[in-house]
Amino acid sequence: MTVAGRPSAEHSAVAATESLWAVIPAAGIGARMASETPKQYLQIAGRTLLEYACEALLGVAGLKGLVLAVHPDDKRVSRLSLVDDDRLTLVVGGAERADSVLAALDKLDCRAAAEDWVLVHDAARPCIESAAVEQLLARVSQHAVGGILARPVTDTVKQASPRREIEATLPRERLWLAQTPQIFRYGLLREALYKARDAGAAVTDESMALERLGYNPMLVEGPASNIKITYPQDLSLAGWYIANRGVAECE
Repeated sequence: MTVAGRPSAEHSAVAATESLWAVIPAAGIGARMASETPKQYLQIAGRTLLEYACEALLGVAGLKGLVLAVHPDDKRVSRLSLVDDDRLTLVVGGAERADSVLAALDKLDCRAAAEDWVLVHDAARPCIESAAVEQLLARVSQHAVGGILARPVTDTVKQASPRREIEATLPRERLWLAQTPQIFRYGLLREALYKARDAGAAVTDESMALERLGYNPMLVEGPASNIKITYPQDLSLAGWYIANRGVAECE
């Protein structure tokens, strides 16, 4: 089945009959950072990446609740001041990102309606600001499926062979780099993730789960500052963006 999705006029918020929820999967160990500290607990200016990510979502107007999926052995989260926010709920995450997101969605089962909106954001994207999330909401609020923040590819893209030899140069005009938050209807997202899991399909983001069912989420251009912390050198760049908020160009 294919649901094309219809682009909407700008809206400032979700409909009054719908609620807005958020999920942050933070159960990973961040192996590529070469650090004993899980990536989400690395610090910039004395605060963890997880705190920056959570506070940006908690600052979004109308957010009813945020479910944070953490590792079963996580002892750090309880020491963060953000756990005092009544809107925050903790749940044990899984081995993969999709497992953690599903655990968080299951936690919302008795609270969220099928037509409610759910934001899913990476704990390793600390530079996102509430205003950028609200712009995403405004763009997708009337869309049939939902959408994601993303950036159009500007570099020349090469396709490599297993031997790391160039096989082809790909046209970049229609290529985008996915970011988060990604936002979808609660019921649809949960169904898509369960179907991917049951089929043994590995999905690396929420949009991919919807795509494999034939849906077409919307692309909304996100800020260049919304980088994902993957390698140690990314921390310095993120620190610069955070220190220069309001100065650095967002688009």
